[in-house]
Amino acid sequence: MKLSQFKYPIPKNLIAKVPKTPRDQCKLMVINRETGEMESKKFKDVLNYMDAGDVLVLNDSKVFNARLYGTKEKTKAKIEVFLLRQLSEEENIWDVVVDPARKVRIGNRIFFTKNLYCEVIDNTTSRGRIVRFNYQGDFSKYIEKLGKTPLPPYIKRESTEKDKDDYQTIYANAEKVGSVAAPTAGMHFTKDLLKKAEAKGVKIVFLTLHIGLGTFRLVEVEDLSKHRMDSEYYELSKETADTINAAISKKKKVIAVGTSVARVLETNVITSRNVRYGKGWTDKFVHPPQTLRIVDKLITNFHMPQSTLLMLACAMAERDLIMKAYKKAVKEKYRFYSYGDAMMIV
Repeated sequence: MKLSQFKYPIPKNLIAKVPKTPRDQCKLMVINRETGEMESKKFKDVLNYMDAGDVLVLNDSKVFNARLYGTKEKTKAKIEVFLLRQLSEEENIWDVVVDPARKVRIGNRIFFTKNLYCEVIDNTTSRGRIVRFNYQGDFSKYIEKLGKTPLPPYIKRESTEKDKDDYQTIYANAEKVGSVAAPTAGMHFTKDLLKKAEAKGVKIVFLTLHIGLGTFRLVEVEDLSKHRMDSEYYELSKETADTINAAISKKKKVIAVGTSVARVLETNVITSRNVRYGKGWTDKFVHPPQTLRIVDKLITNFHMPQSTLLMLACAMAERDLIMKAYKKAVKEKYRFYSYGDAMMIV
């Protein structure tokens, strides 16, 4: 398929700047793949589309305060340093993106406090740099204190203290810190809603995929087969894989919460429609005419035009049906993107 087939007009006023509260009161559009029927519900109604024995798969990666602001040594120019991932814990070396990039060269030092700075040791892309921080020890405490919530570029405002909780799922695992973008489909769940799902007999399992900046990177080639995804780290435990495989053998449904979950499951498909456990890096790009082999139902948000996230949703259902749903969502003033409303494809 072609990139131009995933374009749609989106009024700027429909891009949500803050989340709905409570979380499960946002709108939910339910799309039936077989009948083409579309229903408008509240997210709390998502339980009506789950049965006892079904498996709800969640991404428990935790977002960290990846956006740091510092000043360049000597010139005092203000520089944003966006942390992507730590390359060496021992030497505190990080892969980062800087802005404005033209002012940041190898050898430059950027100060964040009187005593904390990073030194640029290499270039990676036009905006990408490798930096070494001078702090040795538990750097995560510094990040939490100095960093800002990494809100997506389309949310045109400064982050606040409230975003530290809002831009995070309620089940984010403190032991699984690593995302610079939230697994937003999961942000609609409340503790009460998950308890009700368990009480209904739904099995809840977790995997981890640390979401990188690549989730916002636009596809720049018309021929989708030529697009390359950024690699992201994942972990899929034996317990999670066994639970999913057992449900499949009993003809129960696998419900993926978010495109990140779907990508990990699709990365680990083995014969006879099962998944294997493991950990590693995935650059899996799912788009039509491919289909999802493990996922029976997908909970997701309304995504950017021509994004890989939208393309995965179109691999779950027919492209024409999804684009029709987006047109309906615009007409009915659904809220779009990370802090927006939800969709469930059944």
